[in-house]
Amino acid sequence: MPVIEHGVRRSEPGTGSVMVVLVVVLLAAWLVLSIVGFAIEGILWLGLIGVVLFVATAIVGWLRRSTHRKV
Repeated sequence: MPVIEHGVRRSEPGTGSVMVVLVVVLLAAWLVLSIVGFAIEGILWLGLIGVVLFVATAIVGWLRRSTHRKV
């Protein structure tokens, strides 16, 4: 259950590490999809989708990490 201190909602200890693991796993999955997509010319679209998802996941992970540090 989240703890509210000074009007700011904080998550329980340890939940941040789960988010980091999830972001790292997603980044690895998107990286693999990108490599496979660019390695096989017929599915170049897979590589492009992998790159877009990799960048989006990295941005979301970075934003969430910086938000947790401010709290």
